[in-house]
Amino acid sequence: MSVPRIRRSALTTAAACLALATTGALALPATAAAAETADGPLLSYVVNTRANHGQTQKAEREVKAAGGTVVASYEQIGVVVARSADPGFAARLRASKTIDSVGASRTAGIQAGGAEGVVQEAEVPAAAPADGSEPLWANQWDMRQIGVDRAHETTLGSRAVVVGVLDSGIDATHEDLAANVDPKLSASCLSGRPDTDWQSWQPTTSSHGTHVAGTIAAAKNGKGVEGVAPGVRLAAVKVVDDGGFIYPEYAICGFVWAAEHHFRVTNNSYYVDPWMFNCADDPDQAAVSEAVRRAVDYSRRNGVLNVAAAGNENIDLAHKTVDTSSPDDTDPVTRPIDDSCLDLPAELPGVVAVSAVGAKGDKSYYSSYGLNKVAVAAPGGDSRYQVPDTPDGRGSVLSTIPGNKYGYSSGTSMASPHVAGVAALLASTHPWAGPEQLRTLLLDQADPHACPAGGVLDPGGTGAYRATCEGTDTHNGFYGAGVVSAAKAADWWRN
Repeated sequence: MSVPRIRRSALTTAAACLALATTGALALPATAAAAETADGPLLSYVVNTRANHGQTQKAEREVKAAGGTVVASYEQIGVVVARSADPGFAARLRASKTIDSVGASRTAGIQAGGAEGVVQEAEVPAAAPADGSEPLWANQWDMRQIGVDRAHETTLGSRAVVVGVLDSGIDATHEDLAANVDPKLSASCLSGRPDTDWQSWQPTTSSHGTHVAGTIAAAKNGKGVEGVAPGVRLAAVKVVDDGGFIYPEYAICGFVWAAEHHFRVTNNSYYVDPWMFNCADDPDQAAVSEAVRRAVDYSRRNGVLNVAAAGNENIDLAHKTVDTSSPDDTDPVTRPIDDSCLDLPAELPGVVAVSAVGAKGDKSYYSSYGLNKVAVAAPGGDSRYQVPDTPDGRGSVLSTIPGNKYGYSSGTSMASPHVAGVAALLASTHPWAGPEQLRTLLLDQADPHACPAGGVLDPGGTGAYRATCEGTDTHNGFYGAGVVSAAKAADWWRN
């Protein structure tokens, strides 16, 4: 997911109608860039073995014997991140009894990436409204849609709750975020292992993570916008490189970091690059799926609820047929796909996959969907077909962007942090709840949304975004259990 492509949703300009969330991984820092060798391009690999110290050490030795370099070892989950420029590296390791599986985590050689496009910000009124609301609250149709104003009459969320924003970094100096970003819990994962230096997890070429963070927990301080849960803490975990890619080793590092630092919730507005779907019949993709699954499972076992964007391709995840956009770091090919091909992390067990709705509450034209794939829906924006009656008249989601600014974006990348914010409110009102309990509460408290009449949505009437909704009024492919409710999450005495 290159950041300009941040797949699950990329940050759009105020004038743009949609930033498609096709998640990618941010490119590695220039200091980590490597040229091609005489053998081949320098690639990263995930090497899976049994999760114990002795076995991981054996795997490390075999990586080195095969001509590779160990970047990081996550013995908690039995995953070693390695690099090699030898085209025969993976094949030699696959012959070892120590190794379960090996997969290249990219198809392009490691290099520095490009930059994201310019973001056009919103204008902030010179004075706050007389009613004491945030200066830009009138344009936050998304917050009113899920009852954030009613939720805040009861709670803003608890400082004991930490939400990890696995994204392109957070501007920790932003006036609406500085009080809520916890530097001690923030890190960059762009090398495949955590770097806690403050500058390492600040945004560089992308505003995406800062926008996501504002939706979750922008402060209620009279300075701009307000988030779903402005009383909770945020941790910036940088997993998007300067090329906009989220390679598997970045995500693995992020989920393990979340587990080790006791986050309650993570937001993942991306898909793991370079394959939109990782298929079980490909040894590289199968190894990547296994490594990311282990990291997600480890975080869940350590109390983390993971929320992820369903994607902006208007794909029915329950009936996959073809992928035309992968690999996205070299030359995409057209290939048939089926249910064994997974969108990571959204389709992994326990992950809350989120579809997007517009200001009218219907599925956004771009949002991917799927019966038993999408868990819930949330506001993501739809500037083409669902324009709100707000002062700005914009159907996109307004949130924070770097430099004490505010900007608009649409995508399931914007829907997912609304759900992460509601989950944070639930974690605040239910401090005893683990990830499975929080997931159950999210689904139980969602406002059901039925499929459209006849089961078909065809915005614009041209067939370009035609989608078929399967399921019942309370459980279907467009909205899952329904649109999440911040108001119900805060109504703790009834929960």
